[in-house]
Amino acid sequence: MRSLWNTSPAIAVIAVILILSGTVTAKGPAYTDAAEAGIDYQIQGEYAGSIATEEGDVTWGAQAIALGDGKFDLVGYKGGLPGAGWQRGDDTMKFSGEMKDGKKAVFQSDNSTIEIADGKLSVLVGGNTVATLDKVDRTSPTMGMKAPAGATVLFDGTSTDAWENGEIVHGNLLGATNASTKEKLGDHTLHVEFRTPMMPKDRGQARGNSGVYMQGRYELQVLDSFGLDGKNNECGGIYTIAQPIVNMCLPPLAWQTYDIDFTAAKYEGDKKVKNARVTIKHNGVVIHDDLELPNGTPGYKPEGPGDESLFLQNHGDPVAFRNIWVVKK
Repeated sequence: MRSLWNTSPAIAVIAVILILSGTVTAKGPAYTDAAEAGIDYQIQGEYAGSIATEEGDVTWGAQAIALGDGKFDLVGYKGGLPGAGWQRGDDTMKFSGEMKDGKKAVFQSDNSTIEIADGKLSVLVGGNTVATLDKVDRTSPTMGMKAPAGATVLFDGTSTDAWENGEIVHGNLLGATNASTKEKLGDHTLHVEFRTPMMPKDRGQARGNSGVYMQGRYELQVLDSFGLDGKNNECGGIYTIAQPIVNMCLPPLAWQTYDIDFTAAKYEGDKKVKNARVTIKHNGVVIHDDLELPNGTPGYKPEGPGDESLFLQNHGDPVAFRNIWVVKK
């Protein structure tokens, strides 16, 4: 199979170093091309529809997560998909399943069977289909947003002139380089698009890990957290500080957006007199609303006075970035 992971010696070396140091426990295949990811990729994704009950039709969403070797987790969301009806605290249901006959994933509960095949999630009771959810491919409403007048384009796919350690792979900025902007930023609005690889055999922090460090000091986590709870060390989290209001992470290989409105901490000399604040939309949904950042996060620059660079973290995974622009305030 051909993937960015398997064809980049630098990334492979980084992975070996991380594994030997104990930072990452395992690295399986990392697919960057959907055409090469196989049937597991076709099953994985989001499904939405309604289920008839005695109280009437109830909207449900579901996320199928590939775990490698034909294994899957399935999370059901009463009210709709996260950010599209379901919110934290609403009902969820979780199942484990696996491929059968090489063409469908099957999940068994106490009183029903769930099958996923050909873009449909079917709920069967007694062998009869009682509900069907259709596969959906959500796209951020800010995907492809053009830089407004007065913006500085940091990356448009043609040049890394704005970056230290920038590297272009297939027209995208590679996350596994520890790239930082030459321009330093204070208060600003930032748009960035990113894509995590499909790494079905890896888990947690080993699965599509990178980070967008606002002003180089506060990490907005990038991770394949599709179908997870949405913690502060998962996609959309401010590392060690705050979990997202809702986990808006889309499936791996789907392009996603962060839209960030950042206000820098204020200093009098070397003394901080006002904390930084941020509002962030992930795929068009507010996940942090005027959040106060009481301190910096580990991994790059310490909190301090003065402007600082935007930083894209290398964590050994082929995370890609594109369409990055900033408006300085």
